This record gives sequence, structure tokens and C-alpha cells, in this order.
Amino acid sequence: MIKNIIFDFGDIFINLDKEATFREMMKFGLTEPTPELLTLAKEYETGAIRSKAFLDSLNRIFPKATPQELTEAWNAILLDFPEYRLRFIEEFHREANYRLLLLSNTNAIHINHVMESMGKKNYERFKACFEQFYLSHEINLRKPNTEIYKFVLNVNELNADETLFIDDTLENIEGARELGIHGWHLQVGVEDITDLKNRL
Repeated sequence: MIKNIIFDFGDIFINLDKEATFREMMKFGLTEPTPELLTLAKEYETGAIRSKAFLDSLNRIFPKATPQELTEAWNAILLDFPEYRLRFIEEFHREANYRLLLLSNTNAIHINHVMESMGKKNYERFKACFEQFYLSHEINLRKPNTEIYKFVLNVNELNADETLFIDDTLENIEGARELGIHGWHLQVGVEDITDLKNRL
């Protein structure tokens, strides 16, 4: 029996264009994601480096771009947060049948942009729906590493077999399943988080 639900953020609640940042950085000379860039992104996503150091590193890779241009390119992945999804999770939260947690691979620049685009009031409405709101750069862990799921289970005293994890990335779902957590690999464009009640 499911008692706990852990939600991803991107493409579960907020819409993403996952290729947008790559397209924008092509303007600065990027031809393909390099190991250096991928490592840098992972370090930033786990809070190993701060935003200024991250942008400074990007600037060394793309010296023709300004920090503002790099920030805009980095945030290009983030689209809109539909109001109907916010209303859905608020209603689901009010029913109080499950413990709700959020677990997202998110960095400081992205979450600041989300707060600005949503507005503080709506962001706080969203955050209030969750018992815990875990962002990778704040807890220094990222999906799909099993350590991040162990952390959430242990800190919140959750049983894996009573927990459902929802994510749009199969690799992340598989990481959670290694610990016995149930997974819903949400198919973006085919399914929506508002279908959740039909899956429980």
C-alpha cells in the first residue's frame, strides 16, 4: 500500500525544453556537450561549486559570451508552470491521504529563475504542498545515485515498499527501484501528473 509519494519537479510540474540550453550555447561555439561541461554541470547541481564559480567556468569555456547571456542560455530549459498542475497538487495535498515530498536535480540559478517566473506567492503555494522539498544543490546529492533515495527514506523514516517515486527520466526511476521504491516513469506529452489518482 502506497503511503508516501516523492515527486520530481521538471517535466512533472514545470515544463522543460531539455535541448534549449544546448541550442543557445551553440551560438557561443558549442558543437557538442563535452566531458568538461557535463562534469561542471554535475558539480553545480550538487552544490560543489557556487553560481559565480559556475558562471566563471562557463565564461572561460565561452569567452565571447557575457555572464548574462550565459545565465539566459542556462535558463532556456525552463518553460512554464501550468496553473492547473498547481491547483491539482494543492487539492491532492489537502486530501492528506499521503505524505508528499519533492526531490529534484536543481541548481541555484534554475530555482531562482523558477521563483521569479512563477512569482513568490505561487512558488510558496507550490512548496507548501510538500512535507519536504529537496533540491540537489542543497543536499549535495543527485539522482540517479541511490544515495539520494537512501537519504530521503532514512531522514523521513519511509518504507521503500510504501513509497512511490514519480520522474520523467527512466534512469532516475531505475535508481529508486534498486532500493525497492515503486516508480512511475511519466511519459511527457502522453501522461500528466494530474493522472496520478488513476495510478494509485
